[in-house]
Amino acid sequence: MTDELLLRYGVIGTGMMGVEHILNVLALDDTSVTAIADPDAGSRDAGLAAAGVGTSVYTNHHDLLADDSIDAVVVATPNFTHLDVMRDVLATGKHVICEKPLATTTADCKTMIELADGYPGVVWVGLEYRYMPAVQALINEAHAGVAGDVKMVTIREHRFPFLEKIGDWNRFSKNTGGTLVEKTCHYFDLMNLIIGQRPVQVYASGGQSVNHLDEIYDGERSDILDNAYVTVDYPDGVRAMLDLCMFAEATKDQEEISVVGDVGKLDARVPTSELHVGIRSGEGWPDIGQVETRSITNEDIRHTGLHHGASYLEHVDFAYAIRNNTPPLVTLEDGLWSVAMGEAANRSIAENRPVALTELI
Repeated sequence: MTDELLLRYGVIGTGMMGVEHILNVLALDDTSVTAIADPDAGSRDAGLAAAGVGTSVYTNHHDLLADDSIDAVVVATPNFTHLDVMRDVLATGKHVICEKPLATTTADCKTMIELADGYPGVVWVGLEYRYMPAVQALINEAHAGVAGDVKMVTIREHRFPFLEKIGDWNRFSKNTGGTLVEKTCHYFDLMNLIIGQRPVQVYASGGQSVNHLDEIYDGERSDILDNAYVTVDYPDGVRAMLDLCMFAEATKDQEEISVVGDVGKLDARVPTSELHVGIRSGEGWPDIGQVETRSITNEDIRHTGLHHGASYLEHVDFAYAIRNNTPPLVTLEDGLWSVAMGEAANRSIAENRPVALTELI
């Protein structure tokens, strides 16, 4: 390995996702984690344990960004800090991957896009659910026209409650952007990617029904939603729906993603990593057609981690873009739209009405 080939990373924020990024970077060829930064001592210790002896350790991101040996930066700090941290990163020329959500508001996403205009480095958004093997297979089949012209996309996530974070910052919508920004920006991004269009309208129903109801911090009660239905309208009558429940961990597959076209239906299941491909017979009942079940694996994954290898595959593409001077495959605009859809859904719930995306973008 020569110095010319080696990509040196700095990781800002070494909580759970920061450590996940460190482990994925170290699984790549010709990469190193040169430095980490986090104001919390426990997180710094976790980051150093993952990155290894010899890694520079900083208590703030400014010192890390001043380290000229670093080529690329991973931003994995709390959501509400993304804009301020990215403002500093985008003054350096370093390549950067910013964890989802890009920011907590559409307005902050717009500001970040303005800051990055003409930026010489690769700027990437960490919407890694695109890379889950079964989901990636579904996207490829949908884009190949296997289901025909896509008419409907349905995504169901039935999962466990939010995990504990430092200071429990994720218990408040003002810090996260709200559940429909923090958690489900992934799914809004998948809807846009599968359908290949930008949405026009969102309407939603949701609430906080079970989780964190008795949690009070400095006199303020947790306000984070734990369930919602969200319907998204696209041009030409195409529509998508999200079914989210965060007190439904007693289930086999946490995510189910369905794509229905005029020819057939595709279903991706995670974590069982199955893809179901159904083709209509054209004859109607009882001759409804054939359904094939495929077990999806990716032998190129070197680190499975928290997202079934998706973060590793994301980092493979990020490093490729850096080394080959190619555009990011997950752009700031993708991050903007995924946040705007979540913000529109939050507004729809609060105001009990459909919300046009033109109100935000």
